[in-house]
Order: sequence, then structure tokens, then C-alpha cells
Amino acid sequence: MSNDFDSLSAPARRALAAAGYMSLADLAKVAESEVASLHGMGPKALQVLRARLEDAGLAFRP
Repeated sequence: MSNDFDSLSAPARRALAAAGYMSLADLAKVAESEVASLHGMGPKALQVLRARLEDAGLAFRP
């Protein structure tokens, strides 16, 4: 898994890995609601992911 998710909690990182999301580019292909529904993904992790995506010039799919 890339360094894109290093600042997330272990449960959030495991949830992303189990769902096959390995980078911010992967997340930009899906809706935020899809990621939010993953077991282990909480509001803080979503906030961090939104900020990381924005910093990279990306966003969740509308």
C-alpha cells in the first residue's frame, strides 16, 4: 500500500486494503459513500482522505 494512507488508523488502512484501494487515484474513482460504508472507516478517516485527495488535486467521484 502506498504512503497515501499512512496517517490513517490501522482499521481504516485495513478496510481500504481489503476493498482494493491502494492509492488516492483508486479512491478518486469511487463515491465517498462507498468508502464510508467500509467497516473500520470512520468520520476522521474520511476527513483525512478528503483533505489528501484535495491536496493531490483529486476528489471522490460525485
